[in-house]
Amino acid sequence: MAKRTSLLSSIAAAAVLLAAAAGGALSADLGETAQASTNGTLAATAGCGKAPTLSSGTRTISSGGQNRSYILRIPDGYDRNRQYRLIFGFHWLNGSANNVASAGYYGLLPLSNNSTIFVAPQGIDNGWANTNGRDLTLFDDISRQIENDLCVDTSQRFALGWSYGGAMSYAVACARPNIVRAVTVISGANLSGCNGGTQPVAYFGIHGIYDSVLNISMGRSLRDTFVRNNGCTAQSPREPSRGSLTHITTTYSGCREGYPVQWAAFDGDHTPSPVDGSSSPNDSRTWTSGEIWRFFSQFASTTPPTTVPPTTVPPTTVPPTTPPVTTAPPTTPPVTTPPPGEPGACTATYRTVNTWPGGYQAEVTVANNGATTLNGWTVRLTLASGQAISSLWNGVNTGTSGSVSVRNADYNGTVGANGSTTFGFTATGNGATAPSGVSCTSP
Repeated sequence: MAKRTSLLSSIAAAAVLLAAAAGGALSADLGETAQASTNGTLAATAGCGKAPTLSSGTRTISSGGQNRSYILRIPDGYDRNRQYRLIFGFHWLNGSANNVASAGYYGLLPLSNNSTIFVAPQGIDNGWANTNGRDLTLFDDISRQIENDLCVDTSQRFALGWSYGGAMSYAVACARPNIVRAVTVISGANLSGCNGGTQPVAYFGIHGIYDSVLNISMGRSLRDTFVRNNGCTAQSPREPSRGSLTHITTTYSGCREGYPVQWAAFDGDHTPSPVDGSSSPNDSRTWTSGEIWRFFSQFASTTPPTTVPPTTVPPTTVPPTTPPVTTAPPTTPPVTTPPPGEPGACTATYRTVNTWPGGYQAEVTVANNGATTLNGWTVRLTLASGQAISSLWNGVNTGTSGSVSVRNADYNGTVGANGSTTFGFTATGNGATAPSGVSCTSP
């Protein structure tokens, strides 16, 4: 675990990477396979029945005009007439495909009993910025190369990853809902974009309650995307207390058939390998691999339901008591009023956290620069033309476009002298233009 824990400071920087994720349409052959898998026909890939030319090991591939690489693991005794499960394992920031492969693809390889083809792609600069959708294109290109040569069950494609790898798995779920059957995101956040993000995908989120790199509220936000998409009943899952050295896994109720959502919170920090009863992560003793394998293997080799967006009302979850932790400087010039340092002043500072084609994520910091406590606050701002808030957390908004006001939530209205809190939102439209008239008042 030393190689992972030594990366925490680097991963923290990635928590606020501006990752623009473009869609990158699937080519005809992969798209046709996806269409077959949702139209009631279990399609055999082109590689079924063929003598394979691919072999286990590091492979190179041309993708998006660049030479990329991945590590492939083909099951022992591969049968060209058998349809195999396909799992992508994405590495963490400053990790590598080799790290994922050498750790048994997050511990799933020893559990697979030669039923699964494993892939560990290599990210550019050892990360998954997904700039202009380049990493989604890599996912498409690798899938195509494998499925043209090997026999894959088109209803059994999965993705998982930790930290930045979890972010990339989330991006795959958002952008490729007709391709990937389920994903697991371990200690993830929206770092690689979410192009689409309105269709159901079976989802398993795992996160530490005091994650010091990617706050658990970020993981909850990803989870709630698929609570909504999958039509699950809104709830606030139980989470363990600090010092309990346990984890609590919750399966949501009311989800569309074939599209479960599962959430596991554990008493720990930023790690993919928590161990119940111990504060020391351990790859061989962690409970995560077993629970992930059970989640993936529950899906039968049959065609999933068609992916029509549900009409349920978006869920309401209890907001976190700790705001998301971010450390990078703002990506757009802050607009602050009144001037910092004025006694009793409530100030609001806006920044863009992440952008993708047709949408973006933003955060507003509400600060008390005075000597007395603020008891309640309201931020007002005017969104640019074409921008509209789609979801907001850590506050209550009035209006979604044009002139918008956001007042404090019940739990973050009191801000001590020289203290601050934040609220965040996702919106449609071009995030390059910051809102005007950003102001803060306090009763």
